[in-house]
Amino acid sequence: MTFALQVGQSYIIACAVLIHNILQLTSESGSAHLFSIFFICPFIGTSLALLRHNWYPSQVFVGDTYTYFAGMTFAVVGVLGHFSKTLLLFFIPQLINFLYSLPQLLGFVHCPRHRLPRYDTARGVLVARSEQLNLVNLALTLTGPMHERSLCVLLLAFQVACCAAGFFIRYSPVAEIFYED
Repeated sequence: MTFALQVGQSYIIACAVLIHNILQLTSESGSAHLFSIFFICPFIGTSLALLRHNWYPSQVFVGDTYTYFAGMTFAVVGVLGHFSKTLLLFFIPQLINFLYSLPQLLGFVHCPRHRLPRYDTARGVLVARSEQLNLVNLALTLTGPMHERSLCVLLLAFQVACCAAGFFIRYSPVAEIFYED
């Protein structure tokens, strides 16, 4: 299973970061957001190029290298742009995945080396392994067996919806409790 989920989620989050930075350019911390834009734009470009080659059927395998690069980029833009709380809102699916995986990560439930769904070669679909606690298997448990490309699109749509919810939370009247500008 080498679909474009990691790269796709990173691209969506990066676009949300860019939009947030643009919206904040006129704020007191506008220069910090401009600095963040300088970092995130090349990341968006390289991620979009990689996504083209990593989309199903994948021609490249990103592995941990891209994941570390993406995480480091998001950490840098969030800290230097002074919007780490807002950035956390764009990571709602990743937070859900972490919380759902916690019993396995803490050793309360057996954690296999690879926590991927099973591939049914006869039908060409991914099937959930309910004993493996992660968002991919949870999505398959809720929807039933699904083609790899369809599962990727579903999870990327969930990422977009969560980023939209993050914007709603960030720019709603409730946000005045947590944010100064």
